[in-house]
Amino acid sequence: MTSNEALPAGLTLSGKPMSSPLQDVRAVSRRLVGHFVDNVIPCGTLPGDIIAGDVTTITRFCLRLSVSMLDGQDIPAKTDRLAAAAAGWAREGVPIDTILHAIHEGFKVGMDLVLSNATANDYDNLVGGAKLVVEMLDTMNATVARAYVREHRAAVSEHHTAVHTLTSALLAGCPTSTMARECGIAIADAYFVLALDIPMHPDERHPMLDGKVVARRKLRRLQTELGARCGEDALALLSVDGGTILLPTAGRRDEHLDELLEHLSAAARVSVTAAVVTAAVDDVPGAADRAHEVLDMVQRLHCVPGLYRFTDMALEYQLTRPGPGREALGSLLDPLDSHPELLDTLLSHIANNLNRQRTARELHIHTNTVDYRLRRIGQLTGLDPTVTSGLWQLRSAIIARSFTE
Repeated sequence: MTSNEALPAGLTLSGKPMSSPLQDVRAVSRRLVGHFVDNVIPCGTLPGDIIAGDVTTITRFCLRLSVSMLDGQDIPAKTDRLAAAAAGWAREGVPIDTILHAIHEGFKVGMDLVLSNATANDYDNLVGGAKLVVEMLDTMNATVARAYVREHRAAVSEHHTAVHTLTSALLAGCPTSTMARECGIAIADAYFVLALDIPMHPDERHPMLDGKVVARRKLRRLQTELGARCGEDALALLSVDGGTILLPTAGRRDEHLDELLEHLSAAARVSVTAAVVTAAVDDVPGAADRAHEVLDMVQRLHCVPGLYRFTDMALEYQLTRPGPGREALGSLLDPLDSHPELLDTLLSHIANNLNRQRTARELHIHTNTVDYRLRRIGQLTGLDPTVTSGLWQLRSAIIARSFTE
């Protein structure tokens, strides 16, 4: 009912105000509370002081609201008491469906009382009463729902801030027991430190869609999956492009991380790539740097998406350290600088695990062309990519050069 519509005059049944059976608010509220305890299962587990206090008080409030509306009075503008109680129940973990179920149960009992003396001559007033019942339910349900949503958002924001604060402190190497207590999150003895790359979702480039909205939704899906899989002890600093996750090692096995990454990729609907390093809590900052260095190598070398451990990339890591060795290795590819199609073929062939057919499909060329280009690479560099020794040196040169350009 809009604010411009007049409320009907007080409704009657059998010549009496429709609200008559509800006028004795104390007696009716006791009956309703007893009904809640007996029929709304979670209510039967509440402590007696809550039943006698909050529940009874709110039941009386809702009864008075109902009586005033049935008597044709304006809807009370303030439902602060109901909202405050609902917020308290949300903080205590009472499910919102329990509260809404109790409200509807109360209306069922109240309508039984109101309609007990109705006759066929009361049809018009019954229609008006039904409309008011819908309006009353709308007012109460909306008040409770808004209160729960506000509390949920506040709790999520508070937890997010705590996680952000503690994660930042761990990555900076300055966590304290005081900070952990303030955040309500225990500091583990050791962590799996994961560096993540989250690629763009195809819809982020869609001209008819807002790319930023698509990216945020992608990130929220991934964060939700992370929370569902790892609980509140997962610490993360993530953006739509990637970031860092810290997972306590206690109770987790390294091999389970591959499955976790698969689930995160499925949730984000993109192929997430990650590098992981295990470290004691005091070594988290250095481990994070190493994890991101490994991830950077994986990206530079165009490796397939997946989870990479430091041991998987130890050779590549060493080859990329600054020095004359890296410069000499990188120079092995100089003869290919004027033949970019040959360098592209070499990169693709190595990335495809030396599969000629796959390389040909990726480059949209014939397999004979792949063979020809590989022979030309051998002629120009003096290193045959079809034999182990030549391939090893060429791949090492690619790794070294990727960090000198």
